[in-house]
Amino acid sequence: MLTPCLGREQTQQRLASALATSRWVSIVGPPGSGKTLLARHAAAEDESTWVDARGIRRPDDVLSACLDALDVQPTPGDSARGALCRAVDGIDHLLVVDGLDIDPTLLGPTFQHVVSSTTDARLAVTSVAMAGQPAERVVRVSSFTVPRPHEPLSGPAVDLFLHAVEAAGGHPVDLVQHDDDVRRLLHATGGLPLLIEQIAVQIALVGVTNVVPTASLSEAVHASYELLDSEQQRCFRRLSHMSSPVSLDVLAEVTGVSREEAAVIASALVRRSLVELMPDGRFDMLTPIRRHGALLTASTDDRDEARRALLRWADRVAPEDLNSGAGDASWLADLPVMRSTITAACDQPDSRPLGYAIANRIFSSLYTSMKAREAVEILEAALVSGDGPAEIGAQVARRAGIAASEVRGTYEGMWLLERADAHAHSAPDPEGELSKNASIRAEMHLDAGALVQAEAEARRALELGAGGGEIRRQVLRTLADVHVSRGDCRAATAVAAEIIAGRVTPEERWTVLSARTLLARVALEQGRPSEAASAARAVVRDARAVAEDRVALLAEVLLRHLDPSYEPTPLDRDALPWAVRIPVLAQDARDLLRAGDVPRASGLAADVVVLADGAGLGRDAVEARLLLGRALLAAGDEGQAASTFLAALERAASMPMPLRAADALDALAHLGQRRGMRDARMLATTAAALRAPRHVVAWGYAADTPPGAGRAVPQGWIADDDVTTAGVEAVIALFSGATAPASGGALDQLTTAERHVADRVAIGLTSRQIAEELFISPRTVDAHLTHIYRKLGINSRARLAALVADRG
Repeated sequence: MLTPCLGREQTQQRLASALATSRWVSIVGPPGSGKTLLARHAAAEDESTWVDARGIRRPDDVLSACLDALDVQPTPGDSARGALCRAVDGIDHLLVVDGLDIDPTLLGPTFQHVVSSTTDARLAVTSVAMAGQPAERVVRVSSFTVPRPHEPLSGPAVDLFLHAVEAAGGHPVDLVQHDDDVRRLLHATGGLPLLIEQIAVQIALVGVTNVVPTASLSEAVHASYELLDSEQQRCFRRLSHMSSPVSLDVLAEVTGVSREEAAVIASALVRRSLVELMPDGRFDMLTPIRRHGALLTASTDDRDEARRALLRWADRVAPEDLNSGAGDASWLADLPVMRSTITAACDQPDSRPLGYAIANRIFSSLYTSMKAREAVEILEAALVSGDGPAEIGAQVARRAGIAASEVRGTYEGMWLLERADAHAHSAPDPEGELSKNASIRAEMHLDAGALVQAEAEARRALELGAGGGEIRRQVLRTLADVHVSRGDCRAATAVAAEIIAGRVTPEERWTVLSARTLLARVALEQGRPSEAASAARAVVRDARAVAEDRVALLAEVLLRHLDPSYEPTPLDRDALPWAVRIPVLAQDARDLLRAGDVPRASGLAADVVVLADGAGLGRDAVEARLLLGRALLAAGDEGQAASTFLAALERAASMPMPLRAADALDALAHLGQRRGMRDARMLATTAAALRAPRHVVAWGYAADTPPGAGRAVPQGWIADDDVTTAGVEAVIALFSGATAPASGGALDQLTTAERHVADRVAIGLTSRQIAEELFISPRTVDAHLTHIYRKLGINSRARLAALVADRG
């Protein structure tokens, strides 16, 4: 139950009115004026999400805190601002950002953008100053008016005073008997609610006549502090050095008492209004109180003791095993504390080795619990602090690279692998560490579709030491995947057989299961779908048995494609890592298309294209474009389908993925023959010429709608069994005039999908509403808008709506 806002009835009404008529309301006032309590009451009247911004020093971190509170995971390549806009658009929800400690003008443009680029996003911000933006509505919270000598001893300040004395366990104050004392004390507070509460707590403990008037909050807090016993004082001082709310376990550690004793001490501090009990059970301090607590430690060892205690706690709760860690680890509730502890440890040369070690040990828990963003931020902070132990440093940088690639995009972790190389040269086994780094770099290139570079790095890893080391099978698995992607089924089969052979340790099981999945894909490419389905089904069964869920899921995607009757495992798709989620979503789109639900299949396929491009997952982006082209063709949009298949051809040829290039050529040949294009048969001939030396067959869409082939491949279209740049350019030229003639207007530059979005923007729909109508995600809508703005040379929804209206 919330504490009542005594004496703030008029302010509450003004705040309610502001929230009802404005989409961004800033609650502004001095420290201790009761802004947070007013915001809590307002939030209780509405569907809301609470963001504790106290102690956060960077604008980007405030946005991250907002996304965390909204349980939104930004897609790779996405901006925090864009993700926040999509998260709050189209929902009847109030986002409360409380205790903004940084200059509000730093975040003002971002909040302005959130409001102006959405239709119904709503914000409430508490801070000491306003942001000064056009959309901002300010509700000011001032101190209470204190009764003057000739006025009755009544009013909001007096009501709060009496209530606070009673809440602190004091006897009721006789206002007649203690008229002068009460007036004197209230006048000293200046009517500031937090000061009044501090004075009331002191009265409850020592009586009205024994309390000395204070003219500042700092003096009032110090007077309350002086009334604490020694353990309570120690807890107060050390808690003031915590930069975020803490659990009872952390509080006990920094105070140096048992958990039960810490609960008693914390309760006493809460009763004295020195510490705040958060709704989630953690403990925090208001900024002005924290500031005074920190001043008290200027001549004590509390700061250092708190730092050492936090390190002890972090070292105790972090897993000992570098490769284990549960997603339900108890310390995850104190993740901000863990993060600040590791950062502080790494900032000091004497504790940096332990900071590095703890950061390394918690990685598996963070990765398992889908907190890759937090993982990369913690590991990066360690790395930029200075060099740690060489061997640990190499692993920390390597793991940071893995997480960065997943969160920010495939190649965003490359610089971290360069840092891992620098650490590796000082490690006890330099070549072993460099080999591991090369293996991760090979995976990044593979995901991006840079197959030549992926193979080169994999072979480098083998030469450096993986040939006889613990990661040999992992590197060979990457190499086998490269061969499958390049259509070299014979080489893929040979490497996969080497992976499967011999004794397998528990840590290597996933590589063997993955190799078996690749063999299933080879069987499919070579025209043995029944064998492929049987192999994929066995991998799913065996992987589930040993809890290798990631491998099982990817094998299940292949099985769903091969066996429409297969019942997939229920999944929370939003909780999946992007490298797994995108193939799952692509198969969802295939299932929809197979079921005849063309609109939803097209929308989901478009989503997958945007997501794969944003994540830098090049191979998935090619597959997604082939799927989207087929869906567009089923929807009758031949022009957009042709553009999509051409994009798939161009990307597949550059990687090179010759079998997917052949699929795109078959699709274009089929489309060309439908249009009566004279040279369409050459495309099918070229596709067949790409498959023939690899002893593979057409399958999927290319097999369902086989186009008629011509007699010969045009000269210069194929070299070394791959389609050439000249060949791709020639195919593009064939289709360059295939779209419907334009009428000359600016909007004719837009694709069909972009025009659908533009038309809906013109009638005032939000990105979320447009997404629902078109069966795509809000992120895809925003991607279309970005392309529209660039093509038309505009930068706002209003201008786009005007152009559509002018066009009629």
